Amino acid sequence: MDAGLAAVLGAAVGSLATLGAAFVNGRSQARAQQDQWRRQQRRDACASYLSALHDRDIAMDDILAALRADEPALPEIDDKVGHFIRLAREVHRSVEVVILEGPSSLAAVAERVTRASSDLTETVRRMVDDVRNGERADKAENLALAAQREHVLYQAVGDFRLAARGIIKGRD
Repeated sequence: MDAGLAAVLGAAVGSLATLGAAFVNGRSQARAQQDQWRRQQRRDACASYLSALHDRDIAMDDILAALRADEPALPEIDDKVGHFIRLAREVHRSVEVVILEGPSSLAAVAERVTRASSDLTETVRRMVDDVRNGERADKAENLALAAQREHVLYQAVGDFRLAARGIIKGRD
């Protein structure tokens, strides 16, 4: 083989190697960008969900504070319940995005938050019904149950935060 042919073949092999390396590097960079975009979408979904939960929980605290009064004012409680319902709808909308963005392990933790929230809401609903019906016999017991369920909800939200942090940092 003469020197000219060897040089052409060497240049061709070098070009192919450079092209292959550029292709692999480009795919790797695209994958990294896709992973970053996915983490950002999940972060936004989780942040929106946690913000909606926070707002709704403040509304729940307002209802409980009104129910603790010696003489609860039903119109005030009804206003607070209406506000809570509007915020609860926002929570439901935002958890749907969390579920869509995944992964399923995060959706499972969000489901635990939903169950704990439903348990607390049911207790508060029963307390509101008692006020409407003029019943006060179970007030202390229901307030204690609500406090326990608030604690369970708080723990579930904490678990969601931890799971979300892991997912956002790319440990899914």
